[in-house]
Amino acid sequence: STQSTWVIKGMDVTESGFEFISGLIHHQLGIDCATLIGANLANEIAQEQFSEATVGYTQGKEENGLLWKRLFHRHYFHVQAVPDVVGCELCGTLKNIVALGAGFVDGLGYGNNTKAAIIRIGLLEMRKLAQYFFPSVQTETFFESAGVADLITTCYGGRNRKCAEAYVKHVLNGDHKTFDQLEEMLLGGQKLQGVLTSHEVQSVLRKNGVEDKFPLFTTINRICKNELPPQAIIAYDELLKKNPKK
Repeated sequence: STQSTWVIKGMDVTESGFEFISGLIHHQLGIDCATLIGANLANEIAQEQFSEATVGYTQGKEENGLLWKRLFHRHYFHVQAVPDVVGCELCGTLKNIVALGAGFVDGLGYGNNTKAAIIRIGLLEMRKLAQYFFPSVQTETFFESAGVADLITTCYGGRNRKCAEAYVKHVLNGDHKTFDQLEEMLLGGQKLQGVLTSHEVQSVLRKNGVEDKFPLFTTINRICKNELPPQAIIAYDELLKKNPKK
């Protein structure tokens, strides 16, 4: 039977909720769709530096997951298969929001302890959001390459972190730049996914009345909107209590 796998991170987010590319492929083409996601910076894979990835496959179709694992696995590119397409796709999207927070930390000149704390809290909110809206998402997925490993890579080497750091430095220097300007200045034609994702996810949280359940995500979004100063990143929980969104 015909099968497919989705190897580009991302999904459509509207106020009505999350629309997964794997689901779109399944509904439009009538075929099963897995996803391949992980800590996979393309230039390092091209150099055959050791890395890992995760195949998320449909529950009950283990043979499909094993097929994709055999197809992609190499001595320098190790692949694990998990029965959690939705969890993998959510990880590949939500990590970009956390990476903005990591970039704010870098721009403020804080150290590794602070950055590690933001990454840990961000991972918890990623899991909480995923399981709040999709109870079938497995906790174990967040400990695969699609989860914590991709999050770490993005928070240290990704374009969202880079632009968020630059955003803060411009704010501190009194030379405010928008994220659109920074994208054009720094990314050489690549797109900055994190800010748009943050706005889209926040609209879902707002519509469902659960912004207070995700204080880090909400604080990051308000910093992106210039509603809070970058320094709010380390006081995310207190600020939400003292200065709730009107």
